[in-house]
Amino acid sequence: MTRTIVYSTALVAFASVVVMTLASIVLPNWVSYGVTSVKGRSVTRNVGLHRSCSSVLDPPCREFPLDREDCAGDGSAFCSMWRTTGFLVSLAAVLELVTLVAFVVVMAGGKQKRVAGWRILAGLLSVVALLLAAAVSVVAYLYDNDDKFFVPGWHLDKSWILATVSAGLSVLCAAGLVTSAFVLPQERGYEFLNDPDTA
Repeated sequence: MTRTIVYSTALVAFASVVVMTLASIVLPNWVSYGVTSVKGRSVTRNVGLHRSCSSVLDPPCREFPLDREDCAGDGSAFCSMWRTTGFLVSLAAVLELVTLVAFVVVMAGGKQKRVAGWRILAGLLSVVALLLAAAVSVVAYLYDNDDKFFVPGWHLDKSWILATVSAGLSVLCAAGLVTSAFVLPQERGYEFLNDPDTA
């Protein structure tokens, strides 16, 4: 039987998952490049799901990936995979918002909803974790194998780490709900009071 305290703890943890996922979408820091020239000038480039920023461009940020620059020739496979990653993370974010609503409904719905609600929440959390895990895996694969990141100085950055932590925390939330459903004793309901006239 999953208790209110377990749902509350999972909800707080999952709220941080939502914040981290949204930050990973907004921040252009999935893969970054940084070197310092012989003259001491620092050159950086940060690649996000939808934007790329560079210290040597004016304006510094542009849409990413662009068909004419990033997807020409052999880059078409890279662009397809990168756009798939963006779709997976965006879909995960939508499901995270649905999961937040489900948490509120289960917690506000009384004992019966808490008794059965863990199944729905654990399922939603697992799907979110799978989507995020797939997204970070695709980016890690591209980082290891694509020519765009062949030059030394590239590294997986903050947004990738945030999405990875989000996936892991979603798994922990789901595991916590499932475990508590089987391990914790049943939540006690209301007890009837004796009628003082019959006592």
